[in-house]
Amino acid sequence: MHSASWHRIPRIDEARLSAARLQAHYATQWLARVARAYIPARPDDGHTNLGWDDALGSLVTHALPDGARLGLKIAELALLLLGPAGGASDALALDGRRDADVRAWLGDRMNVHGRDPRALDAPLPYTLPAHAIATGAAYSTMELTDFFGELASWFSNANGVLGTAREQLAARKLDAPPVRCWPHHFDLDTLVALAPGRTTGLGFEPGDEYYDEPYFYVSLNPAPDVASLPRLPAIGHWHTKNFTAAIAPAQRIVATADQAAAVEDFLHATIEIAIKALR
Repeated sequence: MHSASWHRIPRIDEARLSAARLQAHYATQWLARVARAYIPARPDDGHTNLGWDDALGSLVTHALPDGARLGLKIAELALLLLGPAGGASDALALDGRRDADVRAWLGDRMNVHGRDPRALDAPLPYTLPAHAIATGAAYSTMELTDFFGELASWFSNANGVLGTAREQLAARKLDAPPVRCWPHHFDLDTLVALAPGRTTGLGFEPGDEYYDEPYFYVSLNPAPDVASLPRLPAIGHWHTKNFTAAIAPAQRIVATADQAAAVEDFLHATIEIAIKALR
């Protein structure tokens, strides 16, 4: 497999990409709040997960009962109100705005459509990484424009390669649901059931407390003895702290001549390792 749509990433500036990522993570919670407020609940919080719309460069919610959706255009850090036909009917650039401003804007739009804006105020059932936005600071994008664009490229790339891998697993009659973003951890993934109680997660994380850079992963549950597993492709290593997974970090990916091929080879090899170890 080879992804013709891969956007080459020229370099990694961990500090500034992390600064963009944290703001985007907080902004994504407005999509989660809308989903919790107005979309009928699904098992495992599935109503709150998000899709990636490559044409819009946006994370988007599932459809609300009237077909509308809320999106976050990551490169511009702007919320998009999307009509049933998919086009944006309104938008709010977040630069210089506080969450209180976003709540007022979004509440007004929900009220116009007959939705109780107070439903947006329900507390999230999880905590987010610490950031000044949580205590009233404004979103600030002007000095990070290139890095919001880079973050959007990572999401686009990940959605493409993970989607292809997921389709290949589905063709093998494996239970591989569509790739979605989970707003709690801000990761894209599909959790593949290999046998009762045995799963492998194929995913992309834009950065977290384990790695302050984007990375791809293939997790194994239950965790096997890593010492018994084969060596990984050159961009990968085994991670064992709190979870067991093959990890391909951004610094190694961007150093390769063909980034897409390196990630695809990593996913192919580690998926086969996971299937052999867990089935």
